[in-house]
Amino acid sequence: MTVSLTLLLALLLDTLLGEPKRGHPLVLFGSWATHIEKRLILPKDRLNINQKINGLHALTLAILPISGAIFILTRSPLLNMLLSPLILYLCIAPKSLLQHTLAIYKPLQAGNLTQARLAISMIVSRETQQMDFQAIRKATIESTLENGADAIFAPIFWFALAGPAGAIFYRLSNTLDAMWGYKNQRYMHFGYAAARLDDILNWIPARLTALSYMLLGHTQQAWHCYRQQSPHCASPNAGVVMSAGAGSLDIQLGGDAIYHGQLISKPALGTQNKATNQDIKRANSLILSTTLLWLSIITLGEILA
Repeated sequence: MTVSLTLLLALLLDTLLGEPKRGHPLVLFGSWATHIEKRLILPKDRLNINQKINGLHALTLAILPISGAIFILTRSPLLNMLLSPLILYLCIAPKSLLQHTLAIYKPLQAGNLTQARLAISMIVSRETQQMDFQAIRKATIESTLENGADAIFAPIFWFALAGPAGAIFYRLSNTLDAMWGYKNQRYMHFGYAAARLDDILNWIPARLTALSYMLLGHTQQAWHCYRQQSPHCASPNAGVVMSAGAGSLDIQLGGDAIYHGQLISKPALGTQNKATNQDIKRANSLILSTTLLWLSIITLGEILA
């Protein structure tokens, strides 16, 4: 089965079924990772290098057995044909991403700040209780652009490059980064390996996603924002995606935000135009257009190969 057909089937499954409500494999994996963490994370007074070694050990135990099992199972052509669309479907979540953003858009449209804060808290790690309408708009669009890269386009990239085992390996590493990648006292060293692996695996997909955002919006402006603003971002991958996306949409994103009680200074991204509620829908449209662009390019590549 070709990559393009597998991707098309995975997208159809996502459209029809959405994200599984119960028993999602990533939720089960999170429980497995938490079990490993409890047994390997060291007391805070232990040497940092030992914490990093244990974090690498935990990362290996969490990811390699599952990825290895998928690799072995999909050596069979029949199992590969049957499992590949299902695995890719479980690794991407376009419908869920769009549903979450629309759940924020609706109370924003109704002027319900309390409900909008509750809805945005479901998809961001920053504190939301002090957010005003504009901060919620920006956070929603930033999350849409970044999660488009992490939860849709990077899994597709690794599936195209390394098959179902590659997509699984990426998705599990990204999940561990979300769990252990915080720069706080507990995870600064234990989560070091997970954070660095996620940075490495996302480096190429993030830049391909940024390029896609550029092509599908205000191209020259997006290119300028990408080159001038992304070097000032703390994340080597989120910065390129959000700066290109903000420029493509011709809006301003970024700025200071509160994480775990601390005010974090972040650079402004994009242009001077304030985001509106409708820009949330425009960001969603950019995600859908990018998905179709990737499907088209993969299909064309297979036809010409």
